[in-house]
Amino acid sequence: MFPASAMPAPDWWQALWSDPERTVAALGIEPGMRVIDLCCGDGLFTVPMARLAAEVVAIDLDPNMLARTQARLDAGGLGNCRVIEGDAYEIAALAREPADVVVIASKFHGVPEKARLCQAVASVLKPGGRFVVVNWHRRPREETTVLGKPRGPRTEMRMEPEDVVAAAVPACLIHECTIELPPYHYAVILSRKG
Repeated sequence: MFPASAMPAPDWWQALWSDPERTVAALGIEPGMRVIDLCCGDGLFTVPMARLAAEVVAIDLDPNMLARTQARLDAGGLGNCRVIEGDAYEIAALAREPADVVVIASKFHGVPEKARLCQAVASVLKPGGRFVVVNWHRRPREETTVLGKPRGPRTEMRMEPEDVVAAAVPACLIHECTIELPPYHYAVILSRKG
């Protein structure tokens, strides 16, 4: 696992993301797309992705999280998602086919080799495909409370959108836009050239 990016306790994580369907829609997931949910955790966002997209590939290192993701998919009657155990840096080999969108939510801050991950993601994107990085704003952890307690990564690990964009430059990913995901997150949308 990436440092300081383990799956949060379900109670506060679901309180923070009380409407995952709306969040996924804001990220630009549309019918007909092939989507990769990278470091999918327990599948909170995987399920709404599978409801919107033609196909979803959910990748995570933790088999326990993948079992929870599969249970959510099964409960929703969703058969258009493959759940794969593996290392995020190996995304191209794991996904096997190009994607329209790759999403990584609340994990990028803990990636040791961010440029390497961006290059791996770029290699699996279709021309014009997008890499969506959902991240915590760089605010003091004490200010990002959920259910009355400070939540999220340590303050010094947090990144601003321009930090994410800078990490993607070596992979020739272009910054399209940044959207706000209140109360504490943003999504940087990057696209693959040609």
